[in-house]
Amino acid sequence: MSRRKKNLEEKKAGSSNWMTTFSDLMTLLLTFFVLLYSFSSVDAQKFKNMANALQSILTGQNNIAILESDPSSGEGSVEKVQNPKNQQSSSPLEGETKKIYQKVKEFIEKENLGAEVTLRTDRRGVIIEIKENILFDSGKAKLKPESMALLDKLTNLINEFENEIIVEGHTDNVPIFNEEFPSNWELSVTRATTVVRYFTEQKKVEPKRLSAAGYGEYYPIVPNDNAENRALNRRVNILIVTSEGGNESGTRK
Repeated sequence: MSRRKKNLEEKKAGSSNWMTTFSDLMTLLLTFFVLLYSFSSVDAQKFKNMANALQSILTGQNNIAILESDPSSGEGSVEKVQNPKNQQSSSPLEGETKKIYQKVKEFIEKENLGAEVTLRTDRRGVIIEIKENILFDSGKAKLKPESMALLDKLTNLINEFENEIIVEGHTDNVPIFNEEFPSNWELSVTRATTVVRYFTEQKKVEPKRLSAAGYGEYYPIVPNDNAENRALNRRVNILIVTSEGGNESGTRK
């Protein structure tokens, strides 16, 4: 056999060995991807729920679908929750909070106070919300004479309970700076204190039941992006603390 023919046969043999190794590698890769595919599965309903949730968030709808995982079952569940802006309470009313809420609601309806106050709850208890312009002039902390009739009625209401009462002052985000109030902190605190003093000094509500708090501009109920919303944020809250939220009476949500 000639040297040239021998070299050609050796090259053919080498090519055959290389192709065998390459084929084995491709087979292993194919097996690997088949295993990966078998481990994964697409749940069409979960995917649809997630898409709906994202769409609700991006479009600002009131009801937002949230996909939650259930550790016990390994499956996802969809829970409907209210948009926080439209949510009156963080949980269903129950126990003492429910009773006081119903009693305050009936009182407001009986006294025709619906145009002057707003009733709502949070985790601490029942809140009677009074608009700033009913109690005070803009940038002032002296009670308007006509506001005292409302406070007199509310005195009769809070005297029906033995619960702790917290009066909270809130402002908008427009800065204030004068000799009397260097900032919205002072304005909100002074307004709350003014209401507390009226209850205790003029109406003889037991002082140890009452306390005052000022939150300035930092707990708005709506964005401070127009005059109407800023007016809503300027308010005084009368919080009737309930037993369910008793340990959290000094904290906000």
